[in-house]
Amino acid sequence: MEVSIPRPELLLVADAVAREKMIEREEVLEAMEQAMGKAGRAKYGLEKDIRATIDRKNGEVKLSRWTEVVEEEPVENEATQMPLRIAQKVKPGISVGEFIVDPLPPIDFGRIAAQTAKQVIVQRVREVERKKQFDEYKDRVGEVINGVVKRTEYGNLMVDLGRAEALLRRDETIMRESFKNGDRVRAYIYDVREETRGPQIFLSRTHPGFLAKLFAQEVPEIYDGIIEIKAVARDPGSRAKMAVISRDSSIDPVGACVGMRGSRVQAVVAELQGEKIDIIPWSQESATFIVNALAPAEVSKVVLDDEERRVEVVVPDDQLSLAIGRRGQNVRLASQLTRYDIDILTEAEESERRQEDFRKRTGLFVEGLDVDDVIAGLLVQEGFTTIEEIATAEDDELASIEGFDENVAAELKRRASEWLERVEAENDQKRRDLGVEDAVAEFDVFTSAMLVTLGEKGVKTLDDLADLAGDELVEMLGEGAMDEETANAVIMAAREHWFEGGAEGEQPAADA
Repeated sequence: MEVSIPRPELLLVADAVAREKMIEREEVLEAMEQAMGKAGRAKYGLEKDIRATIDRKNGEVKLSRWTEVVEEEPVENEATQMPLRIAQKVKPGISVGEFIVDPLPPIDFGRIAAQTAKQVIVQRVREVERKKQFDEYKDRVGEVINGVVKRTEYGNLMVDLGRAEALLRRDETIMRESFKNGDRVRAYIYDVREETRGPQIFLSRTHPGFLAKLFAQEVPEIYDGIIEIKAVARDPGSRAKMAVISRDSSIDPVGACVGMRGSRVQAVVAELQGEKIDIIPWSQESATFIVNALAPAEVSKVVLDDEERRVEVVVPDDQLSLAIGRRGQNVRLASQLTRYDIDILTEAEESERRQEDFRKRTGLFVEGLDVDDVIAGLLVQEGFTTIEEIATAEDDELASIEGFDENVAAELKRRASEWLERVEAENDQKRRDLGVEDAVAEFDVFTSAMLVTLGEKGVKTLDDLADLAGDELVEMLGEGAMDEETANAVIMAAREHWFEGGAEGEQPAADA
């Protein structure tokens, strides 16, 4: 016969807590059941499965012990499990996986038990509150929200959002700004995380998205999707750059964002503590976009390397400081905006470097091909950078150079081939003198110059090569000589000899 205690006051308490915390009544009752179950285990045995249930109509509390029916003998836990053979004697027809439920006498909640039950209920209600808070705000990442500073903890602000509390860390606030308790603050939700303790909602006033959302609030064309913000780069509290594009050719995106007499942009600047904002037109052409991003500096020339995401920008001598900006701010923001690494040169520096490159290449051709400065200069002007390029060039390509004919082209190719053979022989001899094994030289990916480099770095045997990691080999050979995928393949091939002998040969440990 089940023993129960009618407690209608429990239902009243559950209703009051649910209203106060704005959570479901059922969740409060489940927390109470967990608390009473814990108190029951403290009385009847912590190792046992003691459960409490509260009648949802009259508040009656029922305490019972649950024992799971298992097939194997002996059981893993005698306190919570019972073998099927014995369980069928207690309750005929029961099967594995079911439970035997034994009613227990009610317990009198003493001071300690009541305190424990209260802690469990409070903890459970707090967990439910956090889960509800997470569910409400998890889809609001990227929104700008208003709140009130509730308290300060080590420089970090706890912001009351009304139905939740959020964290605005010190490093997410704009420099030189300070808030006191009770101040209103506007910030950007950049993350919502489900955590067991502490804040779940994280705010920022330095995030690039905050500036974009502020403009969306001030500029109707952005809110309506006519103007799109393509990229934002910020140095919070100091300066920012924003790239915009219009989907309507009749609307100027920059002018729309600035507003009449700067009214729209000034509203955003005021919110960001005077942060200066450069609004630039976005362009699908990378070079044009980079030139726009470096405004207000003027650009003379742009040399792009799309694979490496690098760009060299040449500016007039008097524009260098403007292009770089104070402490490199202008070029740094432009780099963040365009996602290119930007190197800035003056026209004088670029001219000097170009002349130096011309002198080096001319000297290489004069020495390697045994020609005069005029012919070497013509080859450089036509874009030839190495003797290998001349050796592999088409006869027509060389003969088409002004002042050259077929005979000159053939002679240049012959001299280039002889030079390559001579260099190859010298490198091969140098490789042998350094002690680099033929087994290493048999790898087709290595040129004779690479083999010399490996010998100078101490890589002379297959074991030396096999002991390397891919990035080490790439670094040894120098930039652009070999990619990491090829390097890894070479090293794996070099390790094959370790395993060819099976148990007979010793197998050195390979570096991962």
